[in-house]
Amino acid sequence: MAKSKLVYFCNDCGYESAKWLGKCPSCQAWNSFTEELQERTPSKVPDWKRGSAQDRRKPSVASDIREIEAISEARLLTQDAELNRVLGGGIVPGSLVLVGGEPGIGKSTLMLQVALQLKNKKTLYVSGEESAAQVKMRAERVQIDPLATCLVLTETSTKQIFNQIEQVEPDLVIIDSIQTLYSEQLEATPGSVSQVRECTAELLRYAKETATPIFIVGHITKDGAIAGPKVLEHMVDTVLQFEGDRHHAYRLLRAVKNRFGSASELGLYEMRGTGLREVSNPSEILLSQREHMVSGVAISAMVEGMRPMLVEVQALVGNAAFGTAQRSATGYDSRRLNMLLAVLEKRFGFRMSTQDVFLNIAGGLRVEDPGMDLSVMVAIISSFQEMPIPEHTAFAGEVGLSGEIRAVMRAEQRISEAEKLGFKTIFVSKYQLKALENTSTKIRIEGVASVEEVFQLLFG
Repeated sequence: MAKSKLVYFCNDCGYESAKWLGKCPSCQAWNSFTEELQERTPSKVPDWKRGSAQDRRKPSVASDIREIEAISEARLLTQDAELNRVLGGGIVPGSLVLVGGEPGIGKSTLMLQVALQLKNKKTLYVSGEESAAQVKMRAERVQIDPLATCLVLTETSTKQIFNQIEQVEPDLVIIDSIQTLYSEQLEATPGSVSQVRECTAELLRYAKETATPIFIVGHITKDGAIAGPKVLEHMVDTVLQFEGDRHHAYRLLRAVKNRFGSASELGLYEMRGTGLREVSNPSEILLSQREHMVSGVAISAMVEGMRPMLVEVQALVGNAAFGTAQRSATGYDSRRLNMLLAVLEKRFGFRMSTQDVFLNIAGGLRVEDPGMDLSVMVAIISSFQEMPIPEHTAFAGEVGLSGEIRAVMRAEQRISEAEKLGFKTIFVSKYQLKALENTSTKIRIEGVASVEEVFQLLFG
């Protein structure tokens, strides 16, 4: 007979307690415990393993690391080049990938496109939120590859899902979403901390022991974190964040965690009526076409992961209408913006404390590259002085607290991307010129040591 008990789980780390605690003793988070009524059946064996030969497998033994043979498994390449790049070169067999994002951003569309365009492979698409007819309606808008086989299952019980998996033996499994699944071993409601953790653990064991890759879609909270225990992100191999504004056409697929590749890669998509379209050259869409020069606009040569791109930085500076000056940044870290404004006022005499400053990264992109500091400061100065920046000029440099221009990583790729798009001049750190001596390029590389030197060269 099942036993019922009242337990408390930490949403951040999954710590279990018999009573409510204000502070989690495991991760030190405050007010993170949630109450759940839990009933556990005596059996601890997962549904998909009961009565199978997996129960009788040999136990693992310790091996010397020098005697372990490194095996490079062939990755499963999809028709989506952006997804392949973000995953590090394709889908790894036996990997568990978590895809999170806001409601309506396009997570289900992205996963369905992968299932419908995977050639010569069998995909099982498990939908716990939509009916088979609703999935069919979405599939009619997406191009279907004739060599792909996609099976749709509308089920939320892990026992029934694993029964279907044993029958069809798919090459790829997609779960939409993990918050709708429930395991019969627990009597907690679907979406609770214990159910999310238990269902993910069962999927993880199945993926590792059968070498079947699994994609799971996860909801996010109002704070932008993936719903459920934080331990969910530690259990999976890869965490992908699908970002963007529903009022804009472009979507970003960012790797937050990746055990099989770079954790800072970025994929760009355009949302259309026929689904998501890959954007192979993001620099062209992130640079607006203007008929005349305006102040407060600077072009930054940035790098996301291994991918260089040029982004337009827009700044608007005006007199503060109220006592306290406003600071607003869209797509950029507001704390770093405040730091750069303090450097402008302290080191170079610009009275920014009495000015409202608004900063925007064009295209709805959110950037974290410190190499954008120089372009941000130049755009602010340009708007403050009402002096436009010369055309075909790009910037790549990090600004220190003393106003010096510091070197950035992958400068060669940034310069090459700027030259490819027709830029004539790029400003970089003076201390990086020696490393660029052997770089053969037609673009003029201007080495600068401080923001004051940049201001003199640009505006005289």
